Amino acid sequence: MEFKYCPLCGKKLLLKKAGDDGLIPFCEKCDRYWFDIFSTCVIALIVNPDGEALLLKQSYISDKYSTFVAGYMQKGESAEEAVLREIKEEVGLNISELEIASSLWFDLKQMLMIGFIAKTCEKDLILSPEVDSAEWVPIHEIPQKIYPKHPDNIAYKIYEQYLNKTSNLTKHTVKV
Repeated sequence: MEFKYCPLCGKKLLLKKAGDDGLIPFCEKCDRYWFDIFSTCVIALIVNPDGEALLLKQSYISDKYSTFVAGYMQKGESAEEAVLREIKEEVGLNISELEIASSLWFDLKQMLMIGFIAKTCEKDLILSPEVDSAEWVPIHEIPQKIYPKHPDNIAYKIYEQYLNKTSNLTKHTVKV
């Protein structure tokens, strides 16, 4: 959101230089800069020990299985807390390992997306009403199911991170 008026006093803001940030909306009355604000969203590729990833079908996004668990961060949450909450709310899974995979500015919705790789030992799902259905898919089938590879597709970026990580683990694993 771009501020035009001060949210505290209602005065029209003027642009004022703010160090390296350039011209920023400023309230002369409150003596305060008002930097743009935006939503932050978390998204997770959830994998199980069988080499499967969880894909969701949510009719407000697509009519096919095409998305990972995702949702908006709430005030006061860390990204890690938000993604664990979203996973529990949307599919009822407990997560045993969690790591940040990537972040991306999603211009279409003017938001920051923080991507995670989440591991679970569970397979039974408890779906929230916002999820039409979900299915476990072999990890190698993910590219055919999600939106095509594109610079704005964070799901694909997370998938590639997961492949790179598991590929590197395999290369460096010594069998005894």
